Amino acid sequence: MLKHIKTTSIAGLLVMSAAAVQAEDVTLRVGHLWPAVAGPHTDLLTVWADAVESESNGRINVEVYPSGQLAAPPAQYDAVKNRIMDITATVQGYTANRFPLTQVVELPGVVDSARQGSCILQNLMDEGHIDSEYSDTKPLFIFTHGPGGFHVAGTTIDSPDDLEGLSIRRPTTVVGNILTELGAQPVGMAAPESYTSMQRGVIDGVALPWEGALSFRLNELSDSHTEIGGLYTLSFIVTMNQSVYNNLSAENKAVIDANTGMEWSLKAGEVFDALDVRGRQQAVDAGHEIITIEGGTSNPAWAPYIDRARETYLSDLEDRGLPGRDVYERALELRSQCEV
Repeated sequence: MLKHIKTTSIAGLLVMSAAAVQAEDVTLRVGHLWPAVAGPHTDLLTVWADAVESESNGRINVEVYPSGQLAAPPAQYDAVKNRIMDITATVQGYTANRFPLTQVVELPGVVDSARQGSCILQNLMDEGHIDSEYSDTKPLFIFTHGPGGFHVAGTTIDSPDDLEGLSIRRPTTVVGNILTELGAQPVGMAAPESYTSMQRGVIDGVALPWEGALSFRLNELSDSHTEIGGLYTLSFIVTMNQSVYNNLSAENKAVIDANTGMEWSLKAGEVFDALDVRGRQQAVDAGHEIITIEGGTSNPAWAPYIDRARETYLSDLEDRGLPGRDVYERALELRSQCEV
């Protein structure tokens, strides 16, 4: 009788232990580059975190760390790869030459809005055109911001001649090539460094979308803004450490899987488009000068420089044996399928 009781107790303990493992909480640490008060943090990444927590019935706890708390922006992708943090939202182009096919969407004339760019980029990923660039992490969704422009203080940019000699912050080498063709002096830096650099006179202005001018408070320093429709955009990725994902229970994997892909890519685009509206209105309310170049990248004064920058990038990919032109052509085809 005692033996039976002992055996039953051990069996019961094993069942309880298995149940405890099944219900064990998992904490995922997400790091990104935006300030805690900025829209990408409040309207996108914390919303994603809340969705994961809710749909997992609390099994997954998501901690979101803004402002590069876990790793500096240029190091965030590798921080996820090396499991310094579990998930990041970061800019691929902060690591030069690592995601060259992805960055084709940054070229002039590809993207007119963040939602459209996000749709194009996620389709390129889903169709297998760029997924090989992410074999070292687990991509969750991929997106773009809206059209980038110029934000300067103490001067105006009406024509390419006005950029001659200006030191302009550039986010990636793709944008740097455009600036070089236009005669500016591109200065590479992550967006969070822009405010201090502009305040100290290290740079004359920045290349950012209206969202960036809002998120990083550049409207406080700029007094003139130049919009060139379709000039460039920037690609972003939310990606996860592969081993962290692999070690999740089947139930928790299903929750992560349900919060990946096109649905969240489009949500991200919509958030960034809304922030562009807010950023522009902030400049309007402050009485800033806003110059809109008629025809955007097709404007005769701008087109020769912009066309050369595009061709230089695609030719470089071709010389490296990469199918850059194929990806570019597919991106242009997707423009008509993705709503602006």
